[in-house]
Amino acid sequence: MTEMVFGTAPSRAGDPVLPRWWRTIDRWSLACVLVLFGIGLLLGLAASVPLAEKNGLEPFYYVTRQAFFGGVGLAAMVLVSMMAPDMVRRMGVLGFLVTFVALLMLPVLGTDYGKGATRWYSLGFASFQPSEFLKPFFVIICAWLMAAAQEINGPPGRLYSFLLAVTVVLLLAFQPDFGQASLVLFAWGVMYFVAGAPITLLTIIGGIVVAGGVAAYDASEHFARRIDGFLSSEIDPRTQIGYATDAIQSGGFFGVGVGEGTVKWSLPDAHTDFIIAVAAEEYGLILVLIIIALYAAITVRSMLRLMKERDPFIRLGGTGLACAFGVQALINMGVAVRLLPAKGMTLPFVSYGGSSLIASGIALGMLLALTRSRPQGRLRDFLGKRSH
Repeated sequence: MTEMVFGTAPSRAGDPVLPRWWRTIDRWSLACVLVLFGIGLLLGLAASVPLAEKNGLEPFYYVTRQAFFGGVGLAAMVLVSMMAPDMVRRMGVLGFLVTFVALLMLPVLGTDYGKGATRWYSLGFASFQPSEFLKPFFVIICAWLMAAAQEINGPPGRLYSFLLAVTVVLLLAFQPDFGQASLVLFAWGVMYFVAGAPITLLTIIGGIVVAGGVAAYDASEHFARRIDGFLSSEIDPRTQIGYATDAIQSGGFFGVGVGEGTVKWSLPDAHTDFIIAVAAEEYGLILVLIIIALYAAITVRSMLRLMKERDPFIRLGGTGLACAFGVQALINMGVAVRLLPAKGMTLPFVSYGGSSLIASGIALGMLLALTRSRPQGRLRDFLGKRSH
C-alpha cells in the first residue's frame, strides 16, 4: 500500500519479470480498468437481456460474450504492459501495417450490418472492426516518426506522420466513420502539439478540418442526418437520443433501482453506444460520476507519469494513447447527453463489443507499458544538468 501511495520503486536489473512488472506498473490505473470492466458486466446484465430475448438467444448470451472478450482484452493488456518501449514500438508498427491493409479491404470484403457504414468483417462467430485496432497502432507509429524527427539528421517524421494521419482519416471518412476519424485526428494533433508544432500551424489544420466537415455535410447524407438531428431544437422521443435523454432525466441522483429501468427495452444499442443511459437510469448520477472519475483517473495519472519521461517516443506515444482513451469516453458520454452529434463510439471496457474490448486492452497495455517507472531520474533534473 505504501508504494501505491508514494510511488512505485524503480526496477532493478536481473529481477524476475512478474515482480519487476508489479513494482513498476501504475497499479492505480490498473485497478481503475478492472473496476470499469466490472461495471460493464454489471450494466450488461441489465442492458443486454432484452436484446437477447428479442433475438431468440439465451438471456445472458451477450453478457457471457462480453465476459469472454473482456477476459481476452484484459489478458492482452497485462501481456502488452510487460513489454519494453522498443517492443511496444515494433508491435505498433507491425500492427498498423496489418490493420491498415484490413481497412483498405473493407469496401470489398466488409459488411455494414444494416447500419449504413461498412466498418466490420463478418467472421461468422464474431465480427472484427479494424478501426478499433488501428487507433493505438496509429498513435505508436506517429510517435515513433515524430520522435525520430527530433534526432540530429533525423527524417522529416512530422511531415510523414501528417501524411499518414490524412490518409487514415480519409479512409475512415469514406466508410463513413467520422467518429473514429475525428478521434484519430485528435490524437495526432495532441502528439503534434507536444512534439513542438507551432500553434499557427495547428490553427491552419483546424481550419482545414472545419472545411472538411462542411464538405462532408454536403456530400454525405449519413453525416448530414446526424448533424441535423444534433442541431434540431426538438428531440424525437422515438430516436435513440430521445430514449437516452428520457432515461438520464428519469434516473435522477440515485436511479430508479436495479432492474427497474425501461430504456433497455427501447434502445437497440443500449448495451453498446448508449450503455451510460442504462447506468444513469438504474443507478443514477452517482454511478455516472464514478465512471467519469475512473476514466479521468487513468488519463490524468498517465499524463503525470509521462511528465517525468525523458524519452520523446515514450512521452509522445503515451500522451496520444492517454488522450485518445479519455476523449473516446468523453465522446460516448457526450453523445448520450446530446452534447455531441451521434458518433457510434463505444465506452471503453464498459460497452459490449469484442473488437472494442480487445483493442482497448491492447491500447491500455501499451499505455501501462510506457508509463512504467524506470530508473532514469526526473526530466527537470536532466534539463538542469544540460543547462550548466
